[in-house]
Amino acid sequence: MNPADENGGRRTLDPLAHLPHEIRRAIEITPAAGTRERIVDITTTGRRTGRPRRIEIFFYRANGATYLCSGASAGPTGWYANLSANPAFTFHLKNGVRADLPAHATTVTDPTERAAVIAAIVDDLNQPHDPGTVRPTRLQDWAASRLMRIHFD
Repeated sequence: MNPADENGGRRTLDPLAHLPHEIRRAIEITPAAGTRERIVDITTTGRRTGRPRRIEIFFYRANGATYLCSGASAGPTGWYANLSANPAFTFHLKNGVRADLPAHATTVTDPTERAAVIAAIVDDLNQPHDPGTVRPTRLQDWAASRLMRIHFD
């Protein structure tokens, strides 16, 4: 499926088309996905040490793309600082399908994209299965979140 993008109606390729079907399915979560399906590990390169840093984190899907988001806290995060300095990282699927995927992160700075993605994440978190821990999740609490779009190599 090649949906038209928002920039002049150009066609874009499915960013996950190059991945095996079972991996695509694990990444293409929907609002019906439970907490377990949303948890991955990422390995970044330390911005000061150059050493690998592996953490557990939620990932999100919005508008056909995959994102990492710092959540309601707008404070500094190591993963965000590391990816800002070194955008190449490994995205580790670990629940159901196991795979170590090379990826790149791009900081989302466009206000329109940020607003749409953060709104989609908050709407998703307010679904009945509620993968978050606080309910209801409020949009204003997430507005300043760190947000990165993921591209799988």
